[in-house]
Amino acid sequence: MCGIAGWVSFERDLRNEQATVDAMTETMACRGPDARGTWVQGPAALGHRRLAIIDLPGGRQPMAADDPDGGTAVMVYSGEAYNFTELRKELAARGHRFTTTSDTEVVLHGYLEWGEGIAERLNGMYAFAIWDSRDEKLVMIRDRMGIKPFYYYPTDDGVLFGSEPKAILANPLAARHVTLDGLRELFAFVKTPGHAVWDGMREVEPGTVVTVDRGGLRTHVYWSLQTRRHTDDKETSIARVRELLDDIVRRQLVADVPRCTLLSGGLDSSAMTALAARQLAAVGEKVRSFAVDFVGQTEHFVPDELRATPDTPFVHDVAALAGTEHQDIVLDSQQLADPEVRARVIRARDIPAGLGDMDSSLYLLFKAIRQHSTVALSGESADEVFGGYQQFFDEEARRADTFPWLVHFAQHFGDDGNVLTESMSKALDLEGYVHDGYREAMTGVQRLDGESDFEFRMRGISYLHLTRFVRILLDRKDRASMAVGLEVRVPFCDHRLVEYVYNTPWALKSFDGREKSLLREATADLLPQSVYDRVKSPYPSTQDPGYAVALRQNGKDLLTKPSHPVFDLVSKAWLERAVKDDAPQHTQAARHGLERVLDLALWMDLYSPTVDTA
Repeated sequence: MCGIAGWVSFERDLRNEQATVDAMTETMACRGPDARGTWVQGPAALGHRRLAIIDLPGGRQPMAADDPDGGTAVMVYSGEAYNFTELRKELAARGHRFTTTSDTEVVLHGYLEWGEGIAERLNGMYAFAIWDSRDEKLVMIRDRMGIKPFYYYPTDDGVLFGSEPKAILANPLAARHVTLDGLRELFAFVKTPGHAVWDGMREVEPGTVVTVDRGGLRTHVYWSLQTRRHTDDKETSIARVRELLDDIVRRQLVADVPRCTLLSGGLDSSAMTALAARQLAAVGEKVRSFAVDFVGQTEHFVPDELRATPDTPFVHDVAALAGTEHQDIVLDSQQLADPEVRARVIRARDIPAGLGDMDSSLYLLFKAIRQHSTVALSGESADEVFGGYQQFFDEEARRADTFPWLVHFAQHFGDDGNVLTESMSKALDLEGYVHDGYREAMTGVQRLDGESDFEFRMRGISYLHLTRFVRILLDRKDRASMAVGLEVRVPFCDHRLVEYVYNTPWALKSFDGREKSLLREATADLLPQSVYDRVKSPYPSTQDPGYAVALRQNGKDLLTKPSHPVFDLVSKAWLERAVKDDAPQHTQAARHGLERVLDLALWMDLYSPTVDTA
């Protein structure tokens, strides 16, 4: 895992731009605290910050390899290829010779052997760029599910790129400009593929190769979610899911540094932790597991429509049964409301996400874990793959002519509502933006011959979650973890599992009338009864009223700066009402607007963006 950055300029000698290349690279220091390196030659410059995971002494980058027929390929790589051992054997049989045991060198030699076709052979999470001197071209490749972030910024004579926008924004050629379209993406909660919020910047889309040479920029999609007929019966499907999970977890446990699991007490993380524990027990090792909790949350928990139970009792049931070395990371309101923590979260994300304590607690959890482990396995994405969210079962959400998670989003997580000024709300037209995005997204859903209307509708809901919603959460997790140099792996995003379960009919995905039926039965032998029976509960949010008090004070502090540019976007009158002591802010939904305003204001302070409000 690492951070990458680079610059290709066909009209410059970038050896004269070393200071800028260094500045771009250093913005990725949080992603790669263990080593740094740059490579600059003529029109190409590559920068790398390394988080050492596999072959600690031998995987330094940028890494170069010579083609026997002439020319050199130089690569900067972020991520992990979980099948690098098999690929290494295949390449060695084809005459390639290796000087390290790293997966990086395998991917680079794979490119020399198969060109851009290396992408189709990889199993893993990755974002990498290769400067190919043979054709004077830059090749940028991102993993199928978009687990690792990757951004680029076309220029008049080439391109800038980086793991995160901050790397690109460190170059004077990149303007810190946000248009109305960028603001729409911030507020809509839909994650449009390719959209980067910053004007002129783009994402390398998941499953895509972007090539830049003197002729311009071209894109090629090497993977997308395809519809295929599922012929396995229930028992065979359950067995196949278990077979895949066993193989995926085995591969993703490979590391030369301490590993752990993220354990929430839900089905997803519990199943993954139990699988890891069983596999490591076979070789005499124990899994370390970590969970987030809040001071007093378990003792004073109040059920709501989303969260019927606190996590901690279920976490401890799993840890006891699986025999993990477990630790709860218990956070208090003072930590969650600390403006410096909010600033670190925004620096990590490069945008004001507005998720408040859920982002702060995730960052603080990862920061605490990093003191013990460098790699963590997460249950992230199982809800999107197996159908775990309420909207998969809610008739209104199923029938809605929009993204299903938005139907009750405001009710459960809060709404920006009247936070925006009247003129800004009208200019953004978020309803129209979401509608257009939904229509565009649904064009990618392929229907089987003879598929019923209901099954096709459920296929569409799955497709939207796997190609839109999951990318919001994957980006959140990556940025929060890499901000503290922690690599988080996501076994449920293995493309083999995603493809198999996506094409399983909804009747099989919910054969017992519950969420994630296939996953529950595939891992039933590993789970405590309490977790087997537990209803889905989202990532926790603090219920401590002290957090709301701290938020109101932060809002009052902002009001002492009436000329702050945030008030070009948000209503000062709304904020004045929101910070009153009797304002209802004890729940996450009630706090959302205030979180949004505070994030926007701090983002403007940190990034000084020019915002086009016309």
